[in-house]
Order: sequence, then C-alpha cells, then structure tokens
Amino acid sequence: MRHIMIVEDDSKIAGLLKEHIQKYGYRVTLANQFDAILDSFLALQPDLVLLDVNLPSFDGYYWCRQIRTVSTCPVLFISARDGEMDQVMALENGGDDYLTKPFHYSVVMARIQSHLRRAYGEYSEKNEERVVELAGLRLFTERLELHLKEHKVLLTRKEGDLLEALMERAPRIVSRSFLLERLWDDQSYVDENTLNVNIARTRKKLLELGIEEALETVRSAGYRLNYPGEGGEKP
Repeated sequence: MRHIMIVEDDSKIAGLLKEHIQKYGYRVTLANQFDAILDSFLALQPDLVLLDVNLPSFDGYYWCRQIRTVSTCPVLFISARDGEMDQVMALENGGDDYLTKPFHYSVVMARIQSHLRRAYGEYSEKNEERVVELAGLRLFTERLELHLKEHKVLLTRKEGDLLEALMERAPRIVSRSFLLERLWDDQSYVDENTLNVNIARTRKKLLELGIEEALETVRSAGYRLNYPGEGGEKP
C-alpha cells in the first residue's frame, strides 16, 4: 500500500484530499507540525508528498529543498497561486508537478497515480538497476544519480527521465512531443513551459559535472544531447 503525505494547513482541504485519496486504497497521513516537516517526512518515509506552497513558518519551496537532501520521492505542489513564476519556482526547488487550486479530485488522482507509476510501478526498473551510459557519463535510473568519473549529482524523477530519453537517442534529436509523452502520461494536463523548466534544470545538473552546452535546443525540432566525452569534439 503506497503511502501519501499531505502537507496542507487548510484542514478542510487536507481532509477532503485525504478522504478522496483513501478511496483508491492508499494510506494517507496529514502533516500537522508545520515547523518540522522534514522530521515528519523522515519518520513517515512516504512514497509521495502533496505539498502546499503557503505554509506557516517556512513555505513549501523551503521544505521541498529540505526533502530533496534526503529523498527523490515525487513531490507534487498544490497551491492557489496560478502564476507562471510560481510553477517555475516549484520546479526549480525540486518539485515534480504543480496543481492549482481549486482542482478536480480526478485530476489530482491522475497525477498521483502517474507519478507513482513512474517512480515505483510499471514504468520503473523492478530488478537489477539499469545504467544508461554515454561517453563516460553514467545515469543510474533507480538511484536518480548522474555520474562522471568520481563526481555525481542527484536528479529529480523528471530530470532522470529526461536524461534517459536523451542519452538513449544521442546524438539524435528528440522531439518535444516525444519528451512530453515520455515524462507525463496525460499531456492534456501539462503546460509546455513545464518541459522548458525541466530542460533548464537538467542543463544546470550537467553544468555541475562540468559539462557545458551539451544539451542543445534544435529550433522547431526538439532537443539533442551532444556529448562526445572528455576531450571530444562536437561534429
């Protein structure tokens, strides 16, 4: 039974979310110590977190960053803020998705189930961990780690899925439509700007490994990972 942690200080919304999610057979816990969210997370070890942006003491962006220091589990932001920058901030701070209030509970469940499938279910590796390699760059798909020699960076689930798709097809161009389908089950709920943000975040992770300008935007076509390895020259 998958465990969902809800961090929402509006008790009515939190209660309705819990009631609805439990109907699908999930275990749900409501956080109630809003100054100690990371402690609650470590104690509960949930499989997915629904995290409000506006919280007492510290906001959801802060707590998402704290969670990312110890876990790569899916974090879905829920917020009444519907601005583009709010969504960008959520993704930049380690979130995997963003749901705007008021929301339809069917959409919430679709997003939850999609992320759980990606992280643990039919789309995840169940047996021996698969490693995707490209010119010395190694992606550990289950650990969500990208390695280059002795250096490594931790990835979010979306960053890992994105790099996996690009590395498998390098140096071929991968279309935006393919990436949207690969990263999200139901594209109708995804703003294309979300893909742009994940591309930007992935470039930053590559830069942390000293890899510059390898993730290319190909105008009107998509993206290409053009990494020939250390000392190599791009064609």
